[in-house]
Amino acid sequence: MKKVILVADDSPTIRKFVSFSLAMEGFEIIQVCDGMEALEKLPFGKIDLIITDLNMPNVDGYELIKTIRSNEDMKDIPIIILSSLGKSEEIAKGLSCGADSYLVKPFDPKRIQYEVAKYLN
Repeated sequence: MKKVILVADDSPTIRKFVSFSLAMEGFEIIQVCDGMEALEKLPFGKIDLIITDLNMPNVDGYELIKTIRSNEDMKDIPIIILSSLGKSEEIAKGLSCGADSYLVKPFDPKRIQYEVAKYLN
């Protein structure tokens, strides 16, 4: 059975690029445009890993991560932040609210495949 990855990013280009590079590795991808849509989809499917941007409309990545981590049914899902915010304090903030990994855009597809494989193999 294919592992399912939820990709939350308000950029259609980033969603497409991430989805393509992970679909090539055999993952099923669900794309959403913000944290609100991610929270609507999460209860209805088996999500094995989440990749989220931080700067998104409605519900941002920080709020999404905090909400997931406070939910008993979802708190153990690995979360990778993929953001253009690359300062050390931004990375620290992202990791402290519960993310497992932090990647800075632009990114190499091999790097994201490597990060995902750490949690899903």
